[in-house]
Amino acid sequence: MLRPRTRAALAATRAAGIHVVLVTGRMFQAVRPYALEAGLDDPVVCYQGAVVADPVSGRWLRHVPIPLELAREAIAALNDEGFGLNCYVDDELYVAEVTPEARRYADFQHLQLHAVGNLLEWLREPPTKLVVIDDPEVLDELKQRMLARFDGRLYISKSLPYFLEFASPDVTKAAGLDYLSERVGFSQQRTLAFGDGENDVELVAWAAYGVAVANAHERVKAVADFVCPPVDDEGVAQVLEAFLAR
Repeated sequence: MLRPRTRAALAATRAAGIHVVLVTGRMFQAVRPYALEAGLDDPVVCYQGAVVADPVSGRWLRHVPIPLELAREAIAALNDEGFGLNCYVDDELYVAEVTPEARRYADFQHLQLHAVGNLLEWLREPPTKLVVIDDPEVLDELKQRMLARFDGRLYISKSLPYFLEFASPDVTKAAGLDYLSERVGFSQQRTLAFGDGENDVELVAWAAYGVAVANAHERVKAVADFVCPPVDDEGVAQVLEAFLAR
């Protein structure tokens, strides 16, 4: 749930005629309720930028999935390393089996899990993204091995410390927002973007004015123009209030 101050700041920004776009690694079905709760009707950028969708109608405007054979190669490589994974197809979450990690992830985002057995045998269409869930140190090492193997062929980044995400090489949050800027009609030069996770680096760097929240990943802070107060202090709301007060 959005806290009252943040909801009010978003509403005031929208009332001032400014586009408010949610940009997230989450599935469309997971982010759509937040957009509707906040009264936002601009399209949302989700799945790290692989999907741009209209929260009101539910229509997908952009979809850049992982090519099927490349996804199969990645799944096989992760399975060979002993890792299970989440596989996203048509905005639904599929797993080989329901593990404690998969259950925690699904419960965290209020998602339904679909267990399908062998993912390689089951997969028949390009998935939107793949996610491995494990301890941060384990994922840091896995990330380096996967980058060495799939360099330039997959987008690989951590969203939260426990989630390592794989997407098409053409996918970043910045690419999704860039697509939307041309469709909706706002410019990069007049965009303010907020980020905290490692997967926000490209987004914060893309915007003319990038803001990292105080609890952000160090790579995000490194490319940001400003660091605002942390999430617990509703730093995003504070920045929007100050901007509108000008």
